[in-house]
Amino acid sequence: MNQIQNLLYDSLIKTQHVEAAALIRIKEGIAFTSPPRFNVPAQIIQTVVDAFKNPSAIRKEGLHVWDRSYQCVRADKNSIYAKCEEGGLVLVKTKSNILLATYREGMYPSVCVEAAEKLGSSFLFYPREHIFSSLLLQLS
Repeated sequence: MNQIQNLLYDSLIKTQHVEAAALIRIKEGIAFTSPPRFNVPAQIIQTVVDAFKNPSAIRKEGLHVWDRSYQCVRADKNSIYAKCEEGGLVLVKTKSNILLATYREGMYPSVCVEAAEKLGSSFLFYPREHIFSSLLLQLS
């Protein structure tokens, strides 16, 4: 695993309440995932990016990704929480990234939310956006 995948694993997957996670680079339209086999196709990346452009529509209509319809629990300019029968997803937006975390039935959504928001806020309040950019350049 690369450094970003390790960060996602250590910060999110290790909680045992996040099934999979991705860091989406908004400008580039790419995703770094943990576990590495977690697939976030370009269409889903675009759906996630577009969701933050109109949170009120997401609150009304929900999200449809991975052939599932997710009911919106919360949507604002920084976070989107959505659930379906089998689990849910948490999206946290920073200036240049969107953190995506999923959970499944049997996992605690509140732990997933807390872990994702904590990691996302560390990108907002510390100069990690720059560090992240450096990591991404090393991987290119």
